[in-house]
Amino acid sequence: MKKLVSLVLCLTLGCFILSGCSDGGEPFEDRTYTPEEKVSGVSIDVRDREIEVEPSADGQVHIFYSENSEEYYDIAVSGDGMLTMTGASGKDWTDYIGGKAPEDDRRILLQVPDGLLDSLALSTTNEDITLPELAVAGSISLTSNGGDIAFENLSVGSALTLNVKNGDIYGAVAGGYDDFAIHTEIKKGKSSLPDSKDGGEKTLTVSCNNGDVNIEFTGE
Repeated sequence: MKKLVSLVLCLTLGCFILSGCSDGGEPFEDRTYTPEEKVSGVSIDVRDREIEVEPSADGQVHIFYSENSEEYYDIAVSGDGMLTMTGASGKDWTDYIGGKAPEDDRRILLQVPDGLLDSLALSTTNEDITLPELAVAGSISLTSNGGDIAFENLSVGSALTLNVKNGDIYGAVAGGYDDFAIHTEIKKGKSSLPDSKDGGEKTLTVSCNNGDVNIEFTGE
């Protein structure tokens, strides 16, 4: 029994020591990225970051974020105008013990011009994705593992794909119910959508595991 108690105490002390090593790390610095090239699509793939989308006031794409030498991003624009932003890390394994980055530094604000993008793809973990009323000429794809997806009156030219695990999906889609072929896969949750519906010039694909789906069609 004494050996067991000693082992538990040692493990607990070790966790506190490792946690202490991760506290007081390098501060984050605010950054802004505005591409010089013409952008046709945006793809963001990150972890543990909230993604918020806003309309751009000047017709250009802007990204506001925070980073340091341990948690940073690779941002580039391809030859065909696709802007990609992916999370990168210079952390050792011990740096992951002791908590996340401060809340204000875990937020990415993306400003995009309404109706001018061909595609928009956003993916994150353990945080939410929120979008305003927005139109994209082609497709929108949103994925969150451990957070919610919320949007207002999204308009797509071809397809809307929504994927959530351990979170909810709620929002409004521009257009009528008959405009979309619908495919849904819901586990451990409720949905306002049918499992399947044929017809429609556009597609709405929804996957939700351990959460609810509430999507309405505005008819606009």
